[in-house]
Amino acid sequence: MHSYPVTVHYEDTDLGGIVYHANYLKFIERARSDWVRKLGIDQVALRRDGVVFAVHHIEAWFQAPATLDEELTVETAIAEAGSVRMVLDQRVYRGDTCLFRAQVTLVSMTTGGKPRRLSEELRGLSGNT
Repeated sequence: MHSYPVTVHYEDTDLGGIVYHANYLKFIERARSDWVRKLGIDQVALRRDGVVFAVHHIEAWFQAPATLDEELTVETAIAEAGSVRMVLDQRVYRGDTCLFRAQVTLVSMTTGGKPRRLSEELRGLSGNT
């Protein structure tokens, strides 16, 4: 399980003073990038080698609002990993309260758009997060 802190800034909120729905996607994207970096995976080097990760599918559930200046935590865990795709369970919490949940399917592919096998290291993580 990977945890990533987020502070809600003014720019994250709508006229009602709550986090605009699309910004949750930004929060979980930042958490995924931090997770990959902390795994020791250099995405810039991967891209130079012709490999990228792309979001293939997202299902999202909005459960409660977040507001300005709140301290949130994004938790990321691997739900499953196949040969070219990985499904992540990502949740945004305020304390113990889950505000947002997403199931994100990522695929590994070449910069030309063809499927590319996930590394053994990534496939092996599915039981360890």
